[in-house]
Amino acid sequence: MDRRIRYFIEDYWDIFVGIVAIALAFIFHAQHESMMATLFSAIGIAALSLTVAEVADILSERLQEPYGSFVLTFSAVAVEIILLYVILLEVKHSPEVLETVKGGIISAVIVDLNVLLGLAVFLGGLAYTQQQHNKETSSAYSTVLFVASSALLVPGLLSHTEHGSAALTHVSHLIAGVLLLFYIIIFIFQTRTHTHFFKATARSRFFRLKRKLQEEEGEIDESESSDYIFEHLSTAVNFFAIFFFIAIIAFGAEIFAGEGVHIAKEYGISAGLAGLVIAIISVSPEIFTAVRAARNDQIQRVVNIAMGASTVSIILTVPILMMLAYFSGINLTLDFNPLQIGALLLTILLVWKTTDEGETNYFEGASHMMFFLSYAIIAGYY
Repeated sequence: MDRRIRYFIEDYWDIFVGIVAIALAFIFHAQHESMMATLFSAIGIAALSLTVAEVADILSERLQEPYGSFVLTFSAVAVEIILLYVILLEVKHSPEVLETVKGGIISAVIVDLNVLLGLAVFLGGLAYTQQQHNKETSSAYSTVLFVASSALLVPGLLSHTEHGSAALTHVSHLIAGVLLLFYIIIFIFQTRTHTHFFKATARSRFFRLKRKLQEEEGEIDESESSDYIFEHLSTAVNFFAIFFFIAIIAFGAEIFAGEGVHIAKEYGISAGLAGLVIAIISVSPEIFTAVRAARNDQIQRVVNIAMGASTVSIILTVPILMMLAYFSGINLTLDFNPLQIGALLLTILLVWKTTDEGETNYFEGASHMMFFLSYAIIAGYY
């Protein structure tokens, strides 16, 4: 195969796989093949999510703060919110999916901080023994995560008192408002006063067609631009591309939600395990990017991705989902079960210990993955 064709496939495989997979999911959905429809919709969502992340990264490099960070934040939570909201709409037919949505919210953070961070730190540690990052960054994120997670304890504690469901709903809305206010403060901190804490350290696509050809010919010119098509499109067109791919993802999410709920009922899959599956699908693009960064000795980028995405998953996803649920006539409350809250707080404690000294190694990465496996086993039976 001609190397230009090979490199073209390597750069655009995610778009091809994503569109074809969702098309196949639609076909299987029409034929009432629930298992295959769910499988291919999940593959399509994950592949196109990677494309959205790539285009958003290009836009973030072009736009000045705070707009660059906003684009990255939007791309990080868009797929997660779409998946959880579409599943939430199934509550009218299957009330039990409320627990799946709650599990998905917590699981997104647990997957980010244990699978994404753990796997990247493990592989990076194997390649470089020890890797260093700015410990002030992780310290700031750890504080935010601890405060946000503690806020989620309040509705759960209230559910064990004599107060009724109306009080629980009211408190959940208030906590969502507090988290949104916290996000605004953090947004200003991140994009106005302390940008240097969170500045990205690398591009997300490292080897483009022209660079690969130049490397093979021994003529690397760093000033040359990439041949990745989205880097040559205008900012407005790239924004349109992001919304276009998100629209396709939403179509796949509708199939995934409907068929996935059916499969969960048929096979008795627990809400906790279903939430983990949703989280892994939505976080998969970030996992690929983080692993690639770690293997290129860019652990600072890994910390930014893992802890930044986790922060947004709590303080932005929760308020948006609460608002969408309210306008859809669905009573979504934040009374998470003890396993979810306990695992969340223990995860944050483990992340704090891992990143506190500004150095990571493969043992610390393995510890995160072992913690995740333990949680997944318990969630499957909880």
